[in-house]
Amino acid sequence: MKACVINFLGSNCVNETKEALLKAGFFVDIINQNDVNLDKYHLIVLPGGFSWGDYVSCGRIAKFSPVISAIKEKIKEKNSFILGICNGFQTLCEANILKGALLENENQKFISKDVDLIFKDRTFKLPIAHHQGRYYIDNINKIDDYELIKYQNNPNGSYYDIAGVYDKKNKVMGLMPHPERNYITPFKGENGRVIFDFIKEELR
Repeated sequence: MKACVINFLGSNCVNETKEALLKAGFFVDIINQNDVNLDKYHLIVLPGGFSWGDYVSCGRIAKFSPVISAIKEKIKEKNSFILGICNGFQTLCEANILKGALLENENQKFISKDVDLIFKDRTFKLPIAHHQGRYYIDNINKIDDYELIKYQNNPNGSYYDIAGVYDKKNKVMGLMPHPERNYITPFKGENGRVIFDFIKEELR
């Protein structure tokens, strides 16, 4: 399967994400925010980092990139998977591709640590690194058709302990933790495999 990682101005997790996807068995290209031809890709990844320096707010400028319009069209074809990690999750929410918003952490501090997550009845540990990662939605019923990735011990005040969401209908996932950072760092284990194996199964 073919994947691409979008390099927005300011993204800083592009190479790590590419290495993780290669390890997971994908063929991988790095494309930039102005690319609009996504036809050959099964998986499209918006990586972590500080797109456009997080000016105004995280992901708020990146959402106007041409590639975001192309992603919206790609979703309609129902033959791809979109993954947004950290800043990528923020961008997907800003672009209204995923419901909800990512707000400043409850303690108003940058948080960088490993956290325990729950997804698909599995518990595993992944790293987080964010200042604006507190998931908020005004009504939990709005995401009834989403599968949730939840914090076991909520580190940032996210609503309903939400660390990430998966739109099952459109195959779009956003999550604040970084699966790529764990997966390419052997001394920390390979828990990122949980996310990448799930994506591969969804694409079959």
